[in-house]
Amino acid sequence: MTSPAHSPVVQSFFDRPTGSLQYVFHCPETMQGAVVDPVWNYDPKAVATWTTSADEIEAYIRDTGITPAWILDTHPHADHLSAARILSDRFGGVPRAIGEKVREVQALWQKLYNWSPEETPDGSCWDRLFAAGDSFMVGTIPVRVMLSPGHTLASITYVAGDAAFVHDTLMMPESGSSRADFPGGSAAALWDSLQAILALPAEMRLYIGHDYPAKDAAPRCMATVAEHLAQNAHVKAGTAREDYIARREARDATLALPERMIAALQVNLRGGALPAAEDDGHSYLKMPVNRFAPR
Repeated sequence: MTSPAHSPVVQSFFDRPTGSLQYVFHCPETMQGAVVDPVWNYDPKAVATWTTSADEIEAYIRDTGITPAWILDTHPHADHLSAARILSDRFGGVPRAIGEKVREVQALWQKLYNWSPEETPDGSCWDRLFAAGDSFMVGTIPVRVMLSPGHTLASITYVAGDAAFVHDTLMMPESGSSRADFPGGSAAALWDSLQAILALPAEMRLYIGHDYPAKDAAPRCMATVAEHLAQNAHVKAGTAREDYIARREARDATLALPERMIAALQVNLRGGALPAAEDDGHSYLKMPVNRFAPR
């Protein structure tokens, strides 16, 4: 069992339009904490942004007396814009981090967007790029980085004491797992990542990246490894690898692209920044026409 000193306090936040779960976890002994996958609110019809989700996280951190040490993204999100840069600025430049394979995703999408050669896919818009096996401390809470590709090439999991932030790999047990059909995604790789996550201790709390409750229902965000092994609709104990891959790929073939994907990746692959403003002082997003098949 994990000692109480290695059990972070976790608070979730929910962005209902995108079904996105965001987290703040902190060490109760030192009150040092970290933010995971914060949302920068975006209206795709108006092409407008606002900061309600970041405001909620900021208020919680200040009201609780947490000192943020990191702003962490698990991967370059396709369904929401990252508020990592916004929150970093609000707290005096708290370092922002993501997995090192984000450089491969940048290179892939640089071609899809026909970005200029000057926009080098080197990951330099983050303060830290984590490799598999890297570790750091948040107060007395040890945090270990696991490479968890499949949903994207660059997906990572943060294992913080007895809590793991598993992003878009697992859903709640009755919903199974997340999609693996984005550029660079792979159902086979996702299966391998899920097996590594489910090999964590049975009592490990797994905090997921999305939930899609009914309009008037509250979201759920956590189940233990033991609960997933017993109940997960896609990967419970005894599931065969080939059966999972076939089921995942068949399901993914029916899914539409996320409504915010084209905008989100232009921002998220810049570390949460809009494209540079043009001579009129405004930023503009590109739309790569006919680069994706309709579904």
